[in-house]
Amino acid sequence: MSNRILVPSLGESVTEATVAKWLKQVGEEVDSDEPLVELETDKVNIEVPSPLAGTLSSIKVKEGDTVEVGSLLGEVNQGKSTSFTKASGKQEDEDKVQKTYTPPKTSVKKQSSKEVIRKSKKNIEKQEPLSLVNEVEEENKNGALILDTLVDQDTNKTSVSSEAIKEKYIPPKSKKNLSPAVRKIVEEKEIDITTIEGSGKGGRIAKGDLLNLMGSMPQPSKRRTTHGPEERVKMTRLRVTIAKRLKEAQDSAAMLTTFNEVDMKNIVQTRKDYQEDFQKKYSVKLGFMSFFVKACVVALKNFPAVNAEIEGEQIVYKNYYNISIAIGTERGLVVPVLKKADELSFADIERNIFLLSEKAKKGKITINDLQGGTFTISNGGIYGSMLSTPILNPPQTGILGMHNIQDRPVVIDGKIVIRPIMYLALSYDHRIIDGKEAVTFLKTVKECLEEPRRLFLDL
Repeated sequence: MSNRILVPSLGESVTEATVAKWLKQVGEEVDSDEPLVELETDKVNIEVPSPLAGTLSSIKVKEGDTVEVGSLLGEVNQGKSTSFTKASGKQEDEDKVQKTYTPPKTSVKKQSSKEVIRKSKKNIEKQEPLSLVNEVEEENKNGALILDTLVDQDTNKTSVSSEAIKEKYIPPKSKKNLSPAVRKIVEEKEIDITTIEGSGKGGRIAKGDLLNLMGSMPQPSKRRTTHGPEERVKMTRLRVTIAKRLKEAQDSAAMLTTFNEVDMKNIVQTRKDYQEDFQKKYSVKLGFMSFFVKACVVALKNFPAVNAEIEGEQIVYKNYYNISIAIGTERGLVVPVLKKADELSFADIERNIFLLSEKAKKGKITINDLQGGTFTISNGGIYGSMLSTPILNPPQTGILGMHNIQDRPVVIDGKIVIRPIMYLALSYDHRIIDGKEAVTFLKTVKECLEEPRRLFLDL
C-alpha cells in the first residue's frame, strides 16, 4: 500500500512554497512522522513528515521547484520494498553513476619563477590582470574574478610577486625618470603613475606631484574592488514573496495614510518610575510596545472597520483582537501574531513579544505564529526612522507605524516647552475605512498614549 505525500496547508494567505531540500532519497526506509522534505515559504521553513512507516518509493518534484498547497510531492510504500516506479529506478541509476564516477586527474605543468614574472610583466604592459600560476582563477559567489595573488610552486604558499607589483605601478620605461625618493613613495603607497602629469623638467614626476595627489585621489570601494562594478544575486524565496505581496497590496487596496504626533512624556516617565519594579516582578522589561498594543485595542473596539477585511463583496468584521507585530530578521521581515491581545496584561504582552522576537531571530517561527492577525503594528523607530508610510499587510485593512522619539519644542498653554515627540502613521484601506474613521482612530490612539490612565479604564 502506498500513501501520497502532499503539500500541507501553509498558513494564512500562503498558497505556494519552494522545495528546499529532500531529507530522504528514493529507496530509503522511513518511520512514521519522520521528516521527508523541507519546504520554504515566504515566512518559515516547514518539514513534511512521512504519513506512515515504510519506504520512499518516488519523488515527484525536484529541489528548487515551486509547489502549491495540495500538490503531490512523492509517495511512500508501506513496509520494505525493492521495486519502485520507473522514475524512481532512473533516479537510482543516476545516483549509482554519480557515486561510481571518478573525474580524470588533471596534470598541471609547473612553471619556474622566472616564467611567472615574465608572464606577469607581459600582462602588466598590456594592462591585463596578473596571471596566476597554473592559470588558477578564484571565482567568488557572484562570478567575479579575484586575481590579486600568485602561487609559489616551490613553497606551495600564496604570495605576491614584489617585482610584479613594482612594475604594475612603475612602467619599465619610467624607471629611469624617477628619483629614488619618488620611486620609494610609489612602491610603498602603490601609486599608479601612468595617470600623473609630472611638473618637473620634461614632464618628470616630482615628489611634490605625489604629495599633492596622495589623500585626494578617490579610491574605489572595497565592495567594488571585490565584486566589480555590478553584482547579481538571486532573490531568496522570502524576499520574492514579500515583494509580491506588498505589490499586490498596493494594486488591490485603495491605500491612504494619515499622520499625527504623540507626546510621549507620560509613558517615558512611567517606564522610568516603574521599570525596576516591573522587571523584578515579571522578569521582563517594560517597553513601549505594550502601551501601543493596549491603545490600538481600545481604538479597534471603537472603530470595527479598522479591524475588518474584505471577502468578495462582503465585509468581515473581526470581534477579536490579534495584533501582528512586524519583526526584522536577517532573512527578512516576519509578522508573528500576538493573539487575544485584549485579554493580555502589560506583562503578558511584553513577555509574548519577547518570545516571538527570539523565535523569529532564531528562525523558529511556526505557521501558527503567523496566522490570524487582524491589525499590524510596525516599529521603524528602532532603526531611527522619523516618518514613513507603512504598507498594508493583506488581508488586513489597517497598519500603525511607530517612529523614533525625538525631543522637540512644542507649545503647551501658550508656552514653548521641550517634549519627547513621536510621529504616528496609520495606513488604511479606503474602500471600507472612511477618512473620518481613520483620523479619529489615530486620534484615539494618541489620547491613550498621552494619558496612559485611560488604558486601565478602557476609554
